[in-house]
Amino acid sequence: MDRKIEKPRGYWLRKHWPWLAGAAVMVAMLLWLAVGNHSATLRVAEDEVTVSTVSRGEFKDYVRTSGQVMPIQVVQIAPEEGGIVMEKVVEEGASVHRGDVIVRLANANLDLQILNAEAELAEKQNMLRNTQVAMEQDRLSNMTEEAQLVMDTERKRRTKEQNERLYGERLISKEQYVQSREDWELAERKKSLVKSRLRQDSIYRSVQMDQMEDNLAAMRRNVVLVRQRKEKLEVRATIDGELGLLDVELGQSIQPGMKIGQINDLRDFKVQALVDEHYIERLRQGLRATTEREGQRYTLRVRKVYPEVREGKFRVDFVFEPVGKPTGTVADAKATGTVASGRPEQLRSGQTLYLNVELGQSEEAVLIPRGTFFQTTGGQWIFVLDKSGSKAYRRNIRIGRQNPQYYEVLEGLEPGERVITSGYEAYKDYEVLEMK
Repeated sequence: MDRKIEKPRGYWLRKHWPWLAGAAVMVAMLLWLAVGNHSATLRVAEDEVTVSTVSRGEFKDYVRTSGQVMPIQVVQIAPEEGGIVMEKVVEEGASVHRGDVIVRLANANLDLQILNAEAELAEKQNMLRNTQVAMEQDRLSNMTEEAQLVMDTERKRRTKEQNERLYGERLISKEQYVQSREDWELAERKKSLVKSRLRQDSIYRSVQMDQMEDNLAAMRRNVVLVRQRKEKLEVRATIDGELGLLDVELGQSIQPGMKIGQINDLRDFKVQALVDEHYIERLRQGLRATTEREGQRYTLRVRKVYPEVREGKFRVDFVFEPVGKPTGTVADAKATGTVASGRPEQLRSGQTLYLNVELGQSEEAVLIPRGTFFQTTGGQWIFVLDKSGSKAYRRNIRIGRQNPQYYEVLEGLEPGERVITSGYEAYKDYEVLEMK
């Protein structure tokens, strides 16, 4: 007789547990895909987002930045001669004119150099005078010697001629005649040699005197330069302006070329701004900028663009357009009723001005207001509301230029559509937003 075998408790679970585990894993994966799927919908409150309308209008290609007013030129004060500060003639902030003494220095070593140079000059002058006297005596001695030789030659010539006649008349011997002729010829050769030597001596003395005169002139110039160095112990202003800085104290030792202050040229001002490196290829010399002060608009132009980028920014110098020069655009004139030129009154170094820098011509374009969505999307996509306004769908777009107010939309949006322009940090993994 067969006996029915009872299955132990939990047998079914132990037999099918691999299938149950696999099913659980599949369910988990499906749930994960559902949560992480970009096509999932997220419900958001309408008051948590900013909705803007796409429009068509004039896109003004400009960038807004702030700049600091600075003197048009800053001249460094650096003494050419070192010394000890004896007197501060003017203080910081004072107006100075070209040539005004700012600081007086003292330099004992320079005084000693001047005395040595003057003593050396006096010694050279005495040496030159003594040499001139000696040369003059030699010249007179040579002239006396030459005169004696000329006279001796003439006498021997007459003796030779006389003996020649006497020899012809057989009154003297031939030997006497020959000796007189040889004496005359020797005198002639001596006279020729002495004249040649005197010419050489004259040339040598002339060259030597010229060299000594040149050396003496050089020493005189050296003394003048050394004396001028003493004049440079008075540090003077090189331009008209305002003494902006003077970093010296009485008794302080100053080295040549050491920066001790600066003079601000206040005939005009410039505005120096730090601009984001995004615009470094678009900003160039000559571009216009505008600023408003006390209800008046003023025009500037880019004077210099510095190529060095530091911490994501580069420097740009602006100068005000001169009075009488046409400035601004037609749109500016219509908007303000006036086109200003020149610069504001009562400008002070260090003041901050806010500038709108024109990067190009205004053009008609599709526009959306600026928003924080750009930090997340990089301008590559945006949420667009449907006609009912109950849902917003993710859409790819392409953004071109931007200014402080608008983005220029090149593709993906049409005027009249509404988009979400607030931050997307919480929505970046979703395709649809449902408004509640």
